Amino acid sequence: MFGNIATIFFFRQFMQGSIPNDLIDAAKIDGCGYFRTFSTVALPIIKPAIAAQAALGFMGIWNDFLGPLIYLHTPERQTIQVLIASMQSNYISTSNYPSLMAASIIALVPVVIVFFFAQRYFIESLAITGIKG
Repeated sequence: MFGNIATIFFFRQFMQGSIPNDLIDAAKIDGCGYFRTFSTVALPIIKPAIAAQAALGFMGIWNDFLGPLIYLHTPERQTIQVLIASMQSNYISTSNYPSLMAASIIALVPVVIVFFFAQRYFIESLAITGIKG
């Protein structure tokens, strides 16, 4: 999750814009070290960014088509995205649209569930401003 350069850049930009230097300075004055400053000051502020990247990472892995197509050769181990594509290519002249739509709904359900769990953090990111008053 943290190896993608876009993810690292996203976290960097989020931390630069949302963590005020006054909070870091206040933690230093209180005697916090680097790890404690990160865990008690920065981590609660960047939870929405972590949730957003986790949701985007899950959607990227869940909807991956090319990787499973290359590495999984047996039909028993195919992912649902590869299965949907193979169902569509097997029935070119007479497509079985009800089963294609059912498989698409089954593929959509986990992504929607992850979004609903992460939605709370998305809304929380709008409410967090750092220092008040």
